[in-house]
Amino acid sequence: MKALIIDDDDGIIQLVSLCLGVIWPDIKIVWTHLGGEGSELVKTATPDLVVLDLGLPDMSGYDVLRSIRSFSKVPLIVLTVRNEEVDVVRAFELGADDYIVKPFRQFEFLARVRSALSRFVPQPARGEELRLTFGDFHFDASLRRLDYRNRSIDLTSTESVTLRILLENAGNVVNHKTIAQQIWGHPVPDDVKIIRVYIRHLREKIETDPNNPSLILTKAGEGYLLAKTN
Repeated sequence: MKALIIDDDDGIIQLVSLCLGVIWPDIKIVWTHLGGEGSELVKTATPDLVVLDLGLPDMSGYDVLRSIRSFSKVPLIVLTVRNEEVDVVRAFELGADDYIVKPFRQFEFLARVRSALSRFVPQPARGEELRLTFGDFHFDASLRRLDYRNRSIDLTSTESVTLRILLENAGNVVNHKTIAQQIWGHPVPDDVKIIRVYIRHLREKIETDPNNPSLILTKAGEGYLLAKTN
């Protein structure tokens, strides 16, 4: 297990390192104060987890997140003092797997790290199938890949979880609470708005016209439904 911490506060780097060491005593920690170097370290150090602050001295944490997501799907948790709704939603839009506000509770932090890692490498429960088919949808959760009408579509870990829930309940409405529980396993501020972001991303990858969806349908005040393809 290897973690990359991108934060300009040495105290936070030390605290996060100690927290992760509770669960993974042999963990290797790589850290940097700089966003540009952090993005490069994702390529060269190949971490299993990235913990990213948004307030960095050389560049915006959002730009670092955007850069990392341009080439990597590594589980990434934003750890920041910013708690405004616009910051949370923007981070998830750019591909963050979770968002934690400082100061943080250590055991909650660890639980959310484990949740992010489990989404990245899905482990089937007894009897659970990692390959799901519905109409023209053929989804492999272990590869986070959807085959749909002669197209192979790569998904992020959270997009994969969202699509899996819709496939498992195909033809039925899945409410926001159920989706949030499956994605994060814990309450997340503004979860309805964040789920809307993931649904939009899925529509952009799957739908012919994402602005007029015919596959992933919104049921106002309820949730979302995956419609059968013709």
